[in-house]
Amino acid sequence: MLNIDMGDVAAVVQLLAPYLIAVGVVLVLGLAALLLARRRPRPQRTLIRGGSTIAMVLGVVVVANMVAFGPMSTLIQLATGDGKVSKETTADAAVVAEDLAAEGIVLLQNDALLPLNDTKKVNLFGWSSTEPVYGGGGSGSINDLYPAVSIVDGLENNGIETNHKLQDFYTEYMAERPEMTIQKQTWAFPEPPADTYPDSLLSDAKDFSDVAVIVLARVASEGDTDMPTDMTKTDFQQNSSSYNDFEPGEHSLQISQTEQDMIDLVTSNFDDVVLVYNGANPMELGFVDQYPQIKSVLWSPPPGHVGFDALGKIIAGEINPSGRTADIFPRDLKQAPWWNNQVAREYDNLTALGVVDFDGRKMVPAFMNYSDGIYVGYRYYETAAAEGAIDYAAAVQYPFGHGLSYTTFTQQMSALTVADGKLTFTVTVTNTGAVPGKDVVEVYSNPPYTNGGIEKSSANLIAFDKTDELAPGASVELDFTIAAEDLASYDESGDGAYVLEAGEYKISINSDSHTVIDTQTYVATDTVRYDGDAGRASDDLTASNQFQNVEGDVTFLSRADQFANYSVATAAPQGSTLQEPWASEYVNNKNYDYKSDLNPDAEAPVTGANNGVEVSDLRGADFDDPRWEPLLDQLTVAEMVAVTSVAGYQTAAIDSVGLNSTIDSDGPAAVNNPFTNEGSLGFPVEVMIASTWNQDLAHRYGEIMGDLSRELNSAGWYAPGMNTHRVPFGARNFEYFSEDGVLAGKIAASAVQGAASKGVFAYIKHFALYDTKNFFVSIWSDEQATREIYLKPFEIAVKEGDATAVMSSWNYIGPRWAGASKSLLQTVLREEWGFRGFVLTDYTDASGNGFQNLDQALVNGGDAMLATVGGVPNGVHDDSAPTTVTELRRATKNIMYTVVNSWVHDGSVERQGLPPWQVVAIVINGVVVVALALGSIWTVRRSRKLRGAAQHQDLATP
Repeated sequence: MLNIDMGDVAAVVQLLAPYLIAVGVVLVLGLAALLLARRRPRPQRTLIRGGSTIAMVLGVVVVANMVAFGPMSTLIQLATGDGKVSKETTADAAVVAEDLAAEGIVLLQNDALLPLNDTKKVNLFGWSSTEPVYGGGGSGSINDLYPAVSIVDGLENNGIETNHKLQDFYTEYMAERPEMTIQKQTWAFPEPPADTYPDSLLSDAKDFSDVAVIVLARVASEGDTDMPTDMTKTDFQQNSSSYNDFEPGEHSLQISQTEQDMIDLVTSNFDDVVLVYNGANPMELGFVDQYPQIKSVLWSPPPGHVGFDALGKIIAGEINPSGRTADIFPRDLKQAPWWNNQVAREYDNLTALGVVDFDGRKMVPAFMNYSDGIYVGYRYYETAAAEGAIDYAAAVQYPFGHGLSYTTFTQQMSALTVADGKLTFTVTVTNTGAVPGKDVVEVYSNPPYTNGGIEKSSANLIAFDKTDELAPGASVELDFTIAAEDLASYDESGDGAYVLEAGEYKISINSDSHTVIDTQTYVATDTVRYDGDAGRASDDLTASNQFQNVEGDVTFLSRADQFANYSVATAAPQGSTLQEPWASEYVNNKNYDYKSDLNPDAEAPVTGANNGVEVSDLRGADFDDPRWEPLLDQLTVAEMVAVTSVAGYQTAAIDSVGLNSTIDSDGPAAVNNPFTNEGSLGFPVEVMIASTWNQDLAHRYGEIMGDLSRELNSAGWYAPGMNTHRVPFGARNFEYFSEDGVLAGKIAASAVQGAASKGVFAYIKHFALYDTKNFFVSIWSDEQATREIYLKPFEIAVKEGDATAVMSSWNYIGPRWAGASKSLLQTVLREEWGFRGFVLTDYTDASGNGFQNLDQALVNGGDAMLATVGGVPNGVHDDSAPTTVTELRRATKNIMYTVVNSWVHDGSVERQGLPPWQVVAIVINGVVVVALALGSIWTVRRSRKLRGAAQHQDLATP
């Protein structure tokens, strides 16, 4: 579970270089003295050797203490921590994890084959049937501390026998899945060529069962790249030397030639075939239509350690599937509007600002254009179909929000009631089938659109809910209340504002984004512009343009005249030169001048006062409570620097106000402490959690993550991931929820609240526009899309989930690093949305990754660095500058507000003293000092004795 990154090791070595040099000097001098002492008389030789040895030991001990209590103190604190998950909580976690999988597996297609009522034997085909994907790779991965339930286990645990001869065949081909980690992304889809299947194996399989289950899988990991869009340009591991698995231009989310041949082989031998797709990224599954033998299709994103048990129960019919797709499944990904603008391109005029990281990789400033605007995912396909620009059935295989059941339901929508700016209605759901099941109500808005006016999608998810299990014939009423302001679109004209245009708004309940069940109409008689003092009720500060500088010179996709600018807006960039004025505004650590952000007229705040206030006195207090001021006056500059500059996987204690330290843990699919090698059971990936469409279940997920965190002595949880699935090839899509901000935001808000109920603060991440592998990449997006698509899930998590911690992102927003965007972190997050808490950077090493630094973050609304070692740029350049001290004070308050309202200040933890390892170190130091003192006394006495003996010998000699 514990991955050692050589870049981290190099960073630590560089940080410790002065100390290592000091030790080297001490040792060299000591050894030199030992050598020189050889020619001295014995009494002097003894004194020099003893003194030199003592000096070397003392020098090493002093330097070791400087290192241990200085730059390495955080790492030692993390590595010596304790905490272990109990068996009882693990058992509770397993129940929640399996429930998530049970409701997150999606039945995409079914021609009466599932559930398997008539047979209890199946043949599992596909190499991934023996080595399925349980999670993703990187910080969002699951650990190897717990046994995993395989697909075979999941079936056999639920009474379905599998053909072990096939499993042996696949294991002999390759026993384990190729490595997929941050350090090594291996793009391989192992599959035995069709001509290697023995005739006897197929004959035995047909005798064993009439049913075949094909398993296809895709896995991705945080790392250097996203999933390949051209497999021939990767170091792909071929399955055969007689043909190519992929031809030029073929990508990783379509089947390989070997997979195609295997499917041909299976369908030519079996008439009843189930396809299971085991991956988080929507795959091109159009080939299913070519095979009438494939009667059922299941989507099982990676389900964690126990989730495949739920897959077995669904196939066996013990569980009725109720999942819905969290992303759309297009038939041809190359025809999507983002296809030409999904891979970062390096700027040709900013090469001088390139950086080299500790792994030796040269990184040059690069960019990506979000030229599809608001038309992301289903919003494009639904709108383009409404405009007659595409043939929907030919373009889309499985819509967003699609999912089947073993029973049938009806949904009936009541008339709308409009009062006080809110729309209310009831949806009656009835189980009209023969077996119990759960149903999802999806509510969409189709707003009035004026050709050439504000961009609007013809389908926009605005609310959803899920029933409890309904018995056959049973009904339930679900009540919905929607604020009229939530139907508004963002208009960039003038200073910018949300606008509810006059006209008819079709409010529909759908079975998916494309299929309408019932509709009511809300008529806005007048256009409402939420600006000035008449902003949206949900905003503390009226929203206005903040990201005009992030649009650059990009042409964005428009619905006008049936997407008339499609070819221009979706084309690949014509050049790689960053134009003015943005080129002059581009900043990283090579050209950033921290003095430019200092106010020469600023006055330093009070520090080091003795007001007798404890931070625990403000637990539960309002953020603006006046008692904060005398408390903040007590802080010392050194304390503020410590708590802001080294906040990786922890927040530091502050003695002057009694703030306890915390431990923070990764990640969305498991609570892992990478320093102690302890962690929790692995949960389904976030895509599967979103596919449940169940906010109550998401709350349970947050609660159990809170319980697990507390047992690991962790108060902060680096999750949930909130970014948008703009493209299916995002390598970290598995740790983000969906292509839709409302679905992602409401699921996340529930999880955040669940964790908070246990005293654990969740870091919603990565804020913002870090939707693919955009490390050190400038994102150019129009303001409307930024707000309506990419910030929406974060907005909901803050406003509805009361999130108190945010992790910023590694990408740039236009010409500036996202972790130093005042518009993002201060104006929108805090002033508009009312966020109260602190903003932590994503991981930063001792170089600041070439673009991260605390000085720039502080003056732009950031609060702390996710660093485990101190020093500039993770620290401040001048801690005496009044501007810097003022910003340190602001940031420290934000951190304290979050920490004091966590479980470490709920009364169960006493005010912390010295960490245990420091107590041990002090005791060891005491023992060493005593030993060195005794050694010094012995050396002196021994030298004197030898000198006296020598003098006596001289007197005795005639």
